[in-house]
Amino acid sequence: MPKKRSGGGLSPMQQAAKFLGVSVLAGAVMAGIALPAAGALGLAAKGSVKSFDEIPANLKSPQLSQRTTILDSQNNQIASVYSRDRTVMDLTDISPYMQKAIVAIEDSRFYQHGAIDLKGVLRALNKNAQSGGVAQGASTLTQQLVKNYFIEEAGDDPTKVAQATQQTLGRKVRELKYAIQIEEKLGKKKILENYLNITFFGEQAYGVEAASQRYFSKHAKDLNLQEAALLAGIVQSPSRYDPVNDEAEATKRRNIVLQRMAEVGDISPAEAEEAKRQPLGLHVSQPKNGCITAVKGSGFFCKYVENVFLNDPVFGKTREARAKVWNRGGLTIRTTLDPQAQDSVQTSLKDHVNQSDPVAAAATLVEPGTGKILGMGQSKPFGYGKDETEYNFSVDHSMGGSNFGFPTGSTFKPFVAAAAIEGGRPATQEYPSPYQMPYPSPVQTCGGKPWVNVDRDKVENENREEVGPYRMKEAMAKSVNTYFVQMISDIGLCPVVKMTDALHVVQGNGDKLPEKPAIALGSIGLSPLTMASAYATFASRGMYCTPVAIEAITQKVGNEEKSLPVPKSTCSRAMNEKTADTINTLLRGVVDSGTGQQAGLTDRESAGKTGTTDERKNAWFVGYTPNLAGAVWVGSARQDVQMKNITIGGSYHPLVYGADVPGPIWKDAVTGALAGKPALSFTLVDIPDDERDKDKDKGGRGQGNGRGDGNGNAGGFIGGLFGGQTGGQNGGPLPAPSVTLPGGGVTGGQNNGGNNGGRRP
Repeated sequence: MPKKRSGGGLSPMQQAAKFLGVSVLAGAVMAGIALPAAGALGLAAKGSVKSFDEIPANLKSPQLSQRTTILDSQNNQIASVYSRDRTVMDLTDISPYMQKAIVAIEDSRFYQHGAIDLKGVLRALNKNAQSGGVAQGASTLTQQLVKNYFIEEAGDDPTKVAQATQQTLGRKVRELKYAIQIEEKLGKKKILENYLNITFFGEQAYGVEAASQRYFSKHAKDLNLQEAALLAGIVQSPSRYDPVNDEAEATKRRNIVLQRMAEVGDISPAEAEEAKRQPLGLHVSQPKNGCITAVKGSGFFCKYVENVFLNDPVFGKTREARAKVWNRGGLTIRTTLDPQAQDSVQTSLKDHVNQSDPVAAAATLVEPGTGKILGMGQSKPFGYGKDETEYNFSVDHSMGGSNFGFPTGSTFKPFVAAAAIEGGRPATQEYPSPYQMPYPSPVQTCGGKPWVNVDRDKVENENREEVGPYRMKEAMAKSVNTYFVQMISDIGLCPVVKMTDALHVVQGNGDKLPEKPAIALGSIGLSPLTMASAYATFASRGMYCTPVAIEAITQKVGNEEKSLPVPKSTCSRAMNEKTADTINTLLRGVVDSGTGQQAGLTDRESAGKTGTTDERKNAWFVGYTPNLAGAVWVGSARQDVQMKNITIGGSYHPLVYGADVPGPIWKDAVTGALAGKPALSFTLVDIPDDERDKDKDKGGRGQGNGRGDGNGNAGGFIGGLFGGQTGGQNGGPLPAPSVTLPGGGVTGGQNNGGNNGGRRP
């Protein structure tokens, strides 16, 4: 019986029409002449083009999306991130077996035909005419490369991806014309190189290098015969021939590739049979994508780097433009993260706070004078499981942090003191500082309309024994609330706001600080990075430097690398040197003999301030040396845990203070970060001690200052007699010389808790 003709059951008329259509399309493509807008070939269908000549003449090769590598300051890898896991390789770095295998199975006549394999076109059109649709393709490697270009340009846009992959003759014609252009421009070797770098091999692997690493944990240049055949076979249908999920199907496909390589003469039949007998030999590496894979607890810093990139105009005019660059990848980002500092931060956090504790801790270290972020970590790891979080508690909301930041407690008081000193108040400034008082009212603001205590809110000190008068040095060491509220009443809110503006202190949601006296007590939510950067200003003698996380970026474009501009730290003078030196002297006293003694360093000079908020929901320590500043926050992200009768890190605490949990975290983190580094000294100023302090061991002292404060708190002789608790009259605007009874007030020592006690832990 004669063989059945390829036309099947088509009538002679249908066969003639089919032949005519094939001839017209093939001739038109090869000659580049215009095609009709409609007709027997159906080119008016969706996705078609009006004419061959109307297709744009130039097709630009897209910049292939690749993985981005994030490094620390010593060029150690922190993490790799990508929208498509791809590493572009030169053809010389791809195994010859891989090159032969992909050509054999996908386009065995690749080196014989031009952009279009006419025999393949005729074969496909014949098959499609029989089926009444597009049942078989005849795409050469060059045409497939063009198709992948369109898919790459579509990115993650589902509409564009659908358009790039739609099965229409119009799309095929478009591919044909661009394939001709690419053949003329690139040549066979470059086309093969580009194809092997762009095509999808399944399991999130784009390009042969990523596929080689995923399936065999080796470089593409090291692939052997059977490994190359396996990868080449995957390309036709990555899900169907996935060797991880269907080893049997993948083996069959690999063997087909090996057989085809033998048929075209790439290998001998004996080599093919030997390779077919080999197991797949998989050595699968799991995808390591994103900040969740970051080492040394640096996932939060990694995410911060990503947010810097997406938010800073230096990387593009719009967020969409910046996101496109980020998703395209191919970046190598060297950051400011110091591996020694990061190790120390994470070790300290783990030593003091358990991952499963009801509260979390966050710590950030910044270099004074440069703004470089050297360490950033949390007690709850970066992730999405139990006792993990994706929120970076160290930064503002816009950079992936909490919605509003966290109230800072008394760590805000140095800003008030700096504003007063910068405005001319002496470091010996004294205020009555009773145990309890209404918030002073009215208080001047920047806008001219004074703040008024309409609700008659009150402020009180931590301990009843804390009763003034106090001078600045002792008030800072003991963290006396009423002292700093009275200071704001004295100097007004505007100097404080101007100082915090100079220190770039904003709320966690990005808003400016409100003008109300309660800010002196840290009632507003801020981030640890904001606090560390502000305190670094004291360490650098008044120069504020914006925090910076990125040192340098290179971008791989094709086979070349180019440097990208990066945001630089901007330094500006926030206060004069003497003001900063005075604050340094005051805050050194906090860790030497005040509330922060548990955080004081033993091998070098340090300064800092403790902070605890209402109901023990937040505890802070912010401190620094001349060459390192850091902030530590402990609390509940939802602000729903009162740290009373609580166990943290295996240690029980009746009440949590800034000194006893955040303080030791800071101390250990900074000690480790600075190990082996120079021990620098502060430039200190002389702040005379209060002469009355010498009488502390003689039964207490009088607590008046010779005037009332205008808020029901007596001064002078009566203040000393009754501990400042009886009503005063018409307090003057400036402090008068204080009157002190010999040995203290008649009942001063008793009323003040015995020798003016009340030191806050």
